[in-house]
Amino acid sequence: MDILTEAVAFMRSDTPRTARTECRAPWGLRFNEAAGAGFHIVMSGSCWLIRPDGSTIPLAAGDVVFLRSGAEHVLADDPDSPAEAFCPDRADRTSPIGRFTIDGPGARTVLLCGSYHLDHERPHPLVAALPEIIHLPARRDRHLALRSAIEMLGAELDDPRPGSDGIATELIDLLLLYILRAWFDDQPADATAGWAAALTDPAIAPALRAIHADPAEGWTVEGLAASAGLSRAAFARRFTAMVGEPPLAYLTRWRMTCAARMLRHSDTPLGVVGGRVGYGSEFAFAKAFKRAHGVPPGQYRRRLRAAA
Repeated sequence: MDILTEAVAFMRSDTPRTARTECRAPWGLRFNEAAGAGFHIVMSGSCWLIRPDGSTIPLAAGDVVFLRSGAEHVLADDPDSPAEAFCPDRADRTSPIGRFTIDGPGARTVLLCGSYHLDHERPHPLVAALPEIIHLPARRDRHLALRSAIEMLGAELDDPRPGSDGIATELIDLLLLYILRAWFDDQPADATAGWAAALTDPAIAPALRAIHADPAEGWTVEGLAASAGLSRAAFARRFTAMVGEPPLAYLTRWRMTCAARMLRHSDTPLGVVGGRVGYGSEFAFAKAFKRAHGVPPGQYRRRLRAAA
């Protein structure tokens, strides 16, 4: 099982969106706090990312910025330029593609701005552990797949044609995975803690894949440790240091994540949902689910349906 793909897929709750943004100086764009994550790609020109505390990050052509939790921020040609709200035009309210233009007498900057609706109520620890802002400077010899996806998305937004909505949606999802992969690849090769290390560790990565592949299995620390060729104590210490929680705590988290997804997207009976994530009785499942989510599974499902 691909841990990164699953962690992102299970948090995603709606269609991602993007917009081709063309600005001529002086200009500024204000992005209000949003429930999700976002990215900006500088296709040409340059600009500044300005945080609420006034700190800045200079961005050049080819740079990619990912904002993990949709925090408020500003993009501008100059930190002192006034900013207006970012409200792109779309062909219709369902289209993932938008456009935004600011005319002016100065230098031209073209951006691709996008957003993802991610459920941050119980974020996967892999995503929660990411820095608030990931900045990937442009490098010709690095992250070639990411660069290719950016070029393809840029082409669809430059000249939308029949099928562009579907193509753009898939490319935006690909970008998220490529951005996260690029960040993990840039972490120190000798890292001994954190998810960057866990995803490639010869003992911990197989254990994570096993849990994700079959959350209903009666996994034990002893069994996972034996498959990794480590003692129980050594495996538990190593797993906790890298993943951020003990093996059985992570197993329960993943079981509850899978259960929540089934409750959200299907009418599967509660007892069946519980069985598919490793619980022998509906009562035991309901008790574990309430401990994790604060409400019983039936109420959780009804609340989601009412909000839809």
